[in-house]
Amino acid sequence: MNSFLNKNRPLVFCPGCTHERITKGLDKTLINMGLEPDKTVIVTDIGCSGLFDTFFNVHALHGVHGRALTYAAGLKLADPTLTVIVTMGDGGLGIGGAHVLAACRKNLDLTLIILNNFNFGMTGGQYSATTPIDAVVGSEFLNQAEMPIDICEIAKSAGATYVSKCSGHDTALPEELEKAINHKGFSVVETLGMCTGRYTKRNRLTPKVIDQMIQDQPFESGGEGGVVEKNQRPEYGELYRKLAKEKTRFPEALTIEKSFDLVDPQRQEVIILGSAGMRIVTAGDIVCHAGIAAGMNVSIKNDYNITVLRGQSVSEILLSPEKIGYTGIESPTVVMALSYEGVQRRQKIFKVLKPSTLVLKEKSVDIPETQARVMEIDFKELKIRKQDWALASLGVLAKKEVLFSKEMLAFALKSRFGEKVYALAMETIEKMY
Repeated sequence: MNSFLNKNRPLVFCPGCTHERITKGLDKTLINMGLEPDKTVIVTDIGCSGLFDTFFNVHALHGVHGRALTYAAGLKLADPTLTVIVTMGDGGLGIGGAHVLAACRKNLDLTLIILNNFNFGMTGGQYSATTPIDAVVGSEFLNQAEMPIDICEIAKSAGATYVSKCSGHDTALPEELEKAINHKGFSVVETLGMCTGRYTKRNRLTPKVIDQMIQDQPFESGGEGGVVEKNQRPEYGELYRKLAKEKTRFPEALTIEKSFDLVDPQRQEVIILGSAGMRIVTAGDIVCHAGIAAGMNVSIKNDYNITVLRGQSVSEILLSPEKIGYTGIESPTVVMALSYEGVQRRQKIFKVLKPSTLVLKEKSVDIPETQARVMEIDFKELKIRKQDWALASLGVLAKKEVLFSKEMLAFALKSRFGEKVYALAMETIEKMY
């Protein structure tokens, strides 16, 4: 193959832009390596570097700004035989820096080409993560308030196994890219270039200046070529597959067979309103188990404070004989009001409850005015611990045969817990009878 370039999509970079030289350099690399087009993928970021995927007759994926490496990782793990090359500008580098660090740590066999032209060239010449402090850019003084990053040093520190820096005008660029692609592991090649459409209009930058920049701040890879000796280790994909193959014990998926027939299966919507530590999510899970045991389709959505041990806990459960498309609560069948926090979180719903809705309320919890049927229970008088109020509420529902029977509830508890916890749970349930 004499060229991988797409004749139907000519290069469209600004005159003098280094990206064009890098594009042609990468083409020479692919030709010299004799790669198969259908086994080669170029994944691109947003920006001028994001045009690369349209210029080559290989597989391509155009990603979201800063996220190209995440797509590339998925492709390489799905098909280890692919040669996956990622192009990213200094803009995407700054936006997706965390993904770059993750790729360095993993050491998946990918090649990242960073086209560093020191600014956001496509969107107005604003400063980027690599813009020199003394540069004049389209974002006023902001670059003067930050220190530019050296991605090569960062990549070495983060664990990349091949790191190199070169000028996009270097005649040896195709050979450097070939070394990086041939390296088994994560390779980073930073190319320094000119943005003639924006950056060089206000900043003196030429190929000679770039060469001088590289000489003034020499980058030591730590080994021959760009190999970082201290970071050498197994390639992530190979190691992952090896470890997975060695694993012989896996958690068994829980299978719940239909064991009960409902006389008139209807869609049921349940809301449990509690607070942290009341096992609200667990109670919702038990309702789901009972529903599945009766052949119902189920869904559950949970809401709790990020601090976990403080604030509200809310569980919304749907049980339906039909497939569930939308998981939102529309017409609650049962609402369990077990704490002030949970009620406050969903207080608006009480105004629209129907008279047919059952509100199971703990005596100490105040609720907004509602048309629903309200059943009040004093769990404290019954000497039920607060963390068991949700479970005890399920026992009340089973006694009234709302949603499920006692047998269905017992079956759900047995499916969900081991013998010891099941026995303790049933003791709580029996107190409701």
